[in-house]
Amino acid sequence: MRHKRLVLAVAAVLIAGLFCLSARPTGIQLRSASSDMSDYAGTVNAPEFPAGLQWLNTDGPLHLRDVRGKVVLLDFWTFCCINCMHVIPDLKRLEKKYAGELAVIGVHSAKFTSEKDTENIRQAILRYEVAHPVVNDRDMRVWREYGVNAWPTLVLIDPAGKIVGVLSGEGIYEPLDEAISQVIKAFDAKGLIDRKPLSLRLERDRAPEGVLSFPGKVLADAASGRLFIADSNHNRIVAVSLADSSVLDVAGSGEIGLTDGAFAEAAFNHPQGMALDGQRLYVADTENHAIRLVDFATRRVTTVAGTGQQARQSDVSGPATQTPLNSPWDLLLHNGALYVAMAGSHQLWRMDVKAGRIERFAGSGREARTDGPFELAALAQPSGIATDGRKLYFADSEDSSIRSADLDPRGRVETIVGGDLFEFGDRDGHGLEARLQHPLGVACHDGVLYAADTYNNKIKRVWPGERRAESFLGTGGAGLADGETATFDEPGGLSVAGDKLYVADTNNHVIRVADLKTRRVETLQLKDMERLQAPRKSAFAGKVVALAPQSVEPGDATLTLTVELAPGFRLNAQAPNQLTLAAEGSVSFRTAGGGGGKPAAPEGNEQNISNPHYPVTVPIRVGEGDGAIRADFVVYYCDEGKKNLCYFKEARLSLAVAGRKGAGEHTLRISYGQP
Repeated sequence: MRHKRLVLAVAAVLIAGLFCLSARPTGIQLRSASSDMSDYAGTVNAPEFPAGLQWLNTDGPLHLRDVRGKVVLLDFWTFCCINCMHVIPDLKRLEKKYAGELAVIGVHSAKFTSEKDTENIRQAILRYEVAHPVVNDRDMRVWREYGVNAWPTLVLIDPAGKIVGVLSGEGIYEPLDEAISQVIKAFDAKGLIDRKPLSLRLERDRAPEGVLSFPGKVLADAASGRLFIADSNHNRIVAVSLADSSVLDVAGSGEIGLTDGAFAEAAFNHPQGMALDGQRLYVADTENHAIRLVDFATRRVTTVAGTGQQARQSDVSGPATQTPLNSPWDLLLHNGALYVAMAGSHQLWRMDVKAGRIERFAGSGREARTDGPFELAALAQPSGIATDGRKLYFADSEDSSIRSADLDPRGRVETIVGGDLFEFGDRDGHGLEARLQHPLGVACHDGVLYAADTYNNKIKRVWPGERRAESFLGTGGAGLADGETATFDEPGGLSVAGDKLYVADTNNHVIRVADLKTRRVETLQLKDMERLQAPRKSAFAGKVVALAPQSVEPGDATLTLTVELAPGFRLNAQAPNQLTLAAEGSVSFRTAGGGGGKPAAPEGNEQNISNPHYPVTVPIRVGEGDGAIRADFVVYYCDEGKKNLCYFKEARLSLAVAGRKGAGEHTLRISYGQP
């Protein structure tokens, strides 16, 4: 279905089909459902959320009565769906514009079995940076109450708790912006708008940050001895040595944006797949709807395809930098052509690199699993692409299959193994009898395909000629365990160099390395991680904590600093931990070294301590009167249970100090607790 659907004041339950909509803007405006069309008030009571559901981004269950006085927007979504992903930026724009008046509530009604798990939804919320409440509608109870029949569907509810209208598909910003503004205007005139902020407890505030963050794809190149990592949620590309796992270079400032320029200033938006041509790396900059070129010779990033705007048509072609794209997810370079898995338009595209032109290669744009000639074939969110030099192979994620496309532009698309849009599972076998669950990656090596069977937490082997698939790595359970019985958590990208398979283990925030002969899996231990620290900005980006003021006797004193980790965590002594201290007012540093760390000689009123061993003791001098100490912690720490899972945190602690005679204290204490 590729049209936008508008329903006014639904009262009856609709026939519940199951579709992902990829709608084009139609200019349809969401209008009032009341008899007075200028009133913008609903007439049908919005059904209350059933009891017993699990909630995220809140302290507990929400009820519609809790948001009375606000315009409420229900977003029915499922985290696999590319069309649902496309709606999220529009929701963020609406939330920002109507911060006081609008309450967005996500209703996660799962398609895949794996998506019913609350922990997996939590990971999706973190990955997509969702900052509104989300309810796990695992049994589709809320879906049925509201008569929903497609992802994504948006239901607008007025401040009195009545349904104004329902809108399905993409391109929802303009009609909802108009409707929300009119609802606010109508209810504000009656004094019925509540602008008090909701009290939320966001998942991101209780989740530690990994050294990598949801890495989506990897590219291993044996010839140059490098591994390229799409550090997707850090919005950067990391180059690593295959020989010793040291970080060689980083492209991207870490900020979200579409900015060309030097590595330190360039900006990406959740990059995914990559293709290498010597010192030039092509990157699918997925949420920028663009293809970027990372030049390691000049250390600059440029945009070579896409306009930064999402394409609303699936049959356009032309100069690459003037042609809109639609969520490019993976890339493959072959004989001067760059092939693109265009997940958002359910197609494969082809770019002539030399000529700078891009066009559709295979797929009608309709979301389905239909084999046949390129112009008639239908794909379903292709997300990984590889070749053996004779055919293209791609992971068609929404129909849970591995498929092929001829390299000849007049060729055909064929399904190798897998099911259909609602035929998925975990079953080894031949052809259409085999079952996968939302595969996102594929790699080709010695005539064998390796598929990231993402929602099954497995890597599978596929023999294209035999049309046969079998489990290769992973038990099926989500986890982070190395060895012969390895576990993964939603692996996304794959690449082969030599006899090693490199895996972007997305929800574990790490890269795994599997020996293709022994099947032994290890977690890649990155070295020289200081290169991964973002350049220091004028505005501190970490956690800021103001400590309770402390008093101390004037004269010589000491400052003791500690880091307290929760049980089961340990500091990573191999990582570039850092402690930076600044003093002002009545407080200054003395030159003598302290126990635990090795402060550099004072530089004004600042000290830098590299690789501190806590507790750190620093000599200070305190005069009479008020002063302050600021401590900036850069802390790397690891999970003892998952020994190769490490996190990164920055925090700034500020301490007001009073030098007072008779205080009786000669020591100031600063303690940072994490996680």
